[in-house]
Amino acid sequence: MELLRNRIVVKVGTSTLTDENGKSDFRSFDNLSRVLSDIHNKGYEVILVSSGAIAVGTNKLSMKERPETMRMKQAAAAVGQCRIMFLYDKFFGDYDKTIAQILLNAEDIENEEKKENLANTFDALLEMNVIPVVNENDSVSYTEIESKERLFGDNDMLSAVVSVLCRAKTLVIFSDIDGLYDRDPRLYRNAKLIEKVEKIDESVFSLAGGAGSRRGTGGMKTKLGAASLASAQGIDTIITNGKRPQTLYDIIEGKSVGTLFEGKKQQ
Repeated sequence: MELLRNRIVVKVGTSTLTDENGKSDFRSFDNLSRVLSDIHNKGYEVILVSSGAIAVGTNKLSMKERPETMRMKQAAAAVGQCRIMFLYDKFFGDYDKTIAQILLNAEDIENEEKKENLANTFDALLEMNVIPVVNENDSVSYTEIESKERLFGDNDMLSAVVSVLCRAKTLVIFSDIDGLYDRDPRLYRNAKLIEKVEKIDESVFSLAGGAGSRRGTGGMKTKLGAASLASAQGIDTIITNGKRPQTLYDIIEGKSVGTLFEGKKQQ
């Protein structure tokens, strides 16, 4: 599989798109849209994988806390997905960019015919200078919300699958911290950022800790799983802080940002 060096997948999570009160963080939406639009202007093909539908829907519906039942989670996701796309359309539109929505289920990737059609759709959109915005179809896909070991895992694994499907050379996973540390930086002041990981094994997974932020469902473990899948296919994967999307400029220039999981050379 020949990877396309000018094709980049960026995954953004709930913690980046919402503030501490669970409300949509308009500054984050704007900053992300501006930087991705600028990179797009530099000749890169950009695919955005975005979480946040349930959290944004929860806020839009004025719920006091994240719903617990499946029917309410899916209802919140349906409302939230509409709101998220409205915001992306607005902010990307400010920078003269056209976006498209792609909602995926696990079977879309597992079925070969659907998979091929999906790859063709991505290629067609990118050829027309459109920025695809991808999300798990939470409003109908109960398995991904319900199971603890989801196939996609809060869209982290989905971003890796999309990267492989679209033959992207680079995957950037935005987190709520600067990357992978040798210990939990929220608990230990002397925690050190690991700038490069050559092999993702059990010792690396042991550094992942527990779940992510209270507004999202993914933690470092799911991000490492995504990095493991992508890097095995030759894709360079970077985990870094989503509140500073401008680091994408450094990434495309080859500078050290966050934690790099270098793609394995393909035979």
